[in-house]
Amino acid sequence: MKTDLEIAQSVPLKPIEDIAAKIGLKPEDIERYGSTKAKIKMDVVTDPKRRADGKVILVTAITPTPAGEGKSTTTIGLGDALNRLGHPTTICIREPSLGPVMGIKGGAAGGGYAQVVPMEDINLHFTGDIHAITAANNLISAVIDNHLYHGNELQIDKDQIFWKRAMDMNDRALRQIQVGMSSKKEHPRQDGFNITVASEIMAVLCLSKDMDDLKARVARIVLASNTNGDPITVRDLKIQGAVATLLKDAIKPNLVQTLESNPVLIHGGPFANIAHGCNSVIATDFARKISRFVVTEAGFGADLGMEKFMDIKARVLGVMPSAVVIVASIRALKLHGGASKNLLKEENIEALAQGIQNLEKHIESVGFFHVPYVVALNRFGSDTSAEIEWVQNWAMSHNVPLA
Repeated sequence: MKTDLEIAQSVPLKPIEDIAAKIGLKPEDIERYGSTKAKIKMDVVTDPKRRADGKVILVTAITPTPAGEGKSTTTIGLGDALNRLGHPTTICIREPSLGPVMGIKGGAAGGGYAQVVPMEDINLHFTGDIHAITAANNLISAVIDNHLYHGNELQIDKDQIFWKRAMDMNDRALRQIQVGMSSKKEHPRQDGFNITVASEIMAVLCLSKDMDDLKARVARIVLASNTNGDPITVRDLKIQGAVATLLKDAIKPNLVQTLESNPVLIHGGPFANIAHGCNSVIATDFARKISRFVVTEAGFGADLGMEKFMDIKARVLGVMPSAVVIVASIRALKLHGGASKNLLKEENIEALAQGIQNLEKHIESVGFFHVPYVVALNRFGSDTSAEIEWVQNWAMSHNVPLA
């Protein structure tokens, strides 16, 4: 059996101009990053002549497990399927962080024949967006310490500085550090590093509609308290323009393709447990202007990413999803039902029956928003006929739409 990488490298990719043409873009509308990646220019993205009337399909899942549910794979596969059926569809997903890519989780470009390519580039440095966010985050940190060094006019309480430095890597040793140790004039204080995708810069970038909105959101970020307990913001340091300038290219959505040569916008990547866990508003809104359907996803399960999509992103976007897909797998349900991680390939109807309660709870969460849904059962080779039949019978008896 071929690996994901072998599959990705076996398919010849189309020039990015061809993918752009499929969504009505001219060569001058994009900025090429090599032959298979591009950014879409902001004047094209924000063109008021384009109407955003495409329908949004949100892909979510049961509670994540090490067994895997296949949410990204389902998102990409669904987008490919809709395009094959003749429904113009754009897929919108988040940019992978190097931390998970280099850790246990791995990449985030799908799997098998439902992949976004060039997979190696996407999972590594891509177009540099996350590095730009790192620089913007750390500019703020540098200015805070510089302000302390030069007299602290704002009377920042160095023990009440909430803003941390960032790097896009899992480096446990840097979570807690001490800075300001290089000279007697400095003010030693406790600091630390967050992973870049947990930075508030990432969150506000993904909620911004344009550069002016981004600058305004950056200006409102609370960094610390002064000695009176009042909040200190980026605006107080007068650096919102400089921070936004570092993001002048990162704000532009990235265009790539699936293995079936369908358009994909990959832009932004806030964690769902820290922020709202969705790709950018800019990318999703533009996808609605160029396609009949937009297939996108939200991080973690329906109780986290999906609810944040509805409560936060949908309000900024100005539209609710037309449908929700809840991804589940038999092996993940068995794990939720108490089965050992090492025995998930063995048939276990009892564990499946216990684990189905997790799916029921996520269906309940989706129901609060009164949006049509379908459960997508992501099949694996270890699933037995009896287990599949059990889930099908459960779905029929509970009036749950199952695919």
